[in-house]
Amino acid sequence: MQRITSYPVQTSESPGLFNNLDKTVGVREMSKQLGRARIRSNIQSVLIVTKARDNRLIKLTRELALYLTLKHRQGSRGLIVYVDHQLRHSRRFDAEGIQRDHPEFDMYSNSPHLFDFVITLGRDGTVLFTPWLFQRIVPPVLPFALGSLGFLTNFDFADYQTAVDSAIDSGIRVNLHMRFTCTVYRAVFDKGKFARLWLVRRIYHLGGRQIMCFTTKPVEMFEVLNDLVIDRGPSPYVSLLELFGDEHHMTIVQAHGLCAATPTGSTAYSLSAGGSLVHPEIPAILISPICSHTPSFCPMLLLDNMELRICIPYNSHSMVWLSFDGRGRVELQQGDHIKITASNHPFPTVCAD
Repeated sequence: MQRITSYPVQTSESPGLFNNLDKTVGVREMSKQLGRARIRSNIQSVLIVTKARDNRLIKLTRELALYLTLKHRQGSRGLIVYVDHQLRHSRRFDAEGIQRDHPEFDMYSNSPHLFDFVITLGRDGTVLFTPWLFQRIVPPVLPFALGSLGFLTNFDFADYQTAVDSAIDSGIRVNLHMRFTCTVYRAVFDKGKFARLWLVRRIYHLGGRQIMCFTTKPVEMFEVLNDLVIDRGPSPYVSLLELFGDEHHMTIVQAHGLCAATPTGSTAYSLSAGGSLVHPEIPAILISPICSHTPSFCPMLLLDNMELRICIPYNSHSMVWLSFDGRGRVELQQGDHIKITASNHPFPTVCAD
C-alpha cells in the first residue's frame, strides 16, 4: 500500500577504526565505477527532505509526494513516500485533503522502513542536512535546486517529472562525495597526574620536541560532508592547537581557528578562510587557518588517507569549539583532541545526464 508518512530518523555511529589507505583507495575505485555505469534498483520507498517552514516549498513537496505515490510502474503500484512529520498539521500540505481524496493511502506510520532513495528540495543547506540524518550509509540523493545558490543542487524542479521518471525507471549514475569521520577524544586523568599520549612518547623517542598531551578516550563521532571548523568561541585569546599527521607533529597553530574541509566543502568556509577550490573528485583534505597569528602557516592540501589529530595542549590559555557542517557545537578543553579520517561512508548524489 502506498503511504505518505512522517519519518523519525535515527542516527548511528560508525563502528571501529579502519585502515585509511585501503579504505580511501576502495572508495575512489567505487566512485569511478558508479560514475560510469547506470545502476537500476527496485526503489520502493522515498524520503523527501525540505524545509517544513517554507510555505513555497510545502506546496511543491505536496505536489511531488502525490506524483510519486500515484506513479504506476510495471508490475507495481506507487511508491511509499516519507515527509517531515511537521507537515502533518500544515494547512498548505493539507494531509487531511490527501486522505480524503485517496482513502487507500496509509497516511501515518511510526516505524518507517529503510529508505531506498532521497529527494531534496531547496538549496545546499538542505542537501547538507541530509547526511546529518544518516551518520552511516546514505541512500542516493536527487537534489532539486529551489534557491539562489547551490553547488550541490544540479537538477531543476521545473523538470522534476522527467528526472524522477528517469531515476526510477532507467536507473541512475552516482557521484560519491568524500566525507570525514571526526572522533572527539576527552582527556583522562590518572590519580591527579597527567599521563602522556602514546603518540607524544613516540615523537619524543624519535628525537622530536616533547609536546605535553593527555591520555584520552573517544566519546563522540560525527560524519562530515563539508567541513570541521575549530574556533575560539567567546574567548578573547588566540587559539593554540597542535596539528599531527600520521603520528608526526606537523605544526603549531596560533589563530582564531582552523578549518578542515573536504573537496566538496572547498567552496564553503574553507574558501572564505583563504583555502583553494578543489574539484570534488580530487582526493584531498584541505587545512586552512582562520586569521592566522603567524604568516608561516598557510592553507595546505593533504592526502585523503592521512590521519589527522588536532590537539589542545595543556598550556593553551582557553578551550576551543568545534562545529560539524555548521551543526553540533562541541567544546574541547585542554588535553582533548579531535581525530579526522576519510569516512567509509561517502555521500552519493545522482549525476545529471
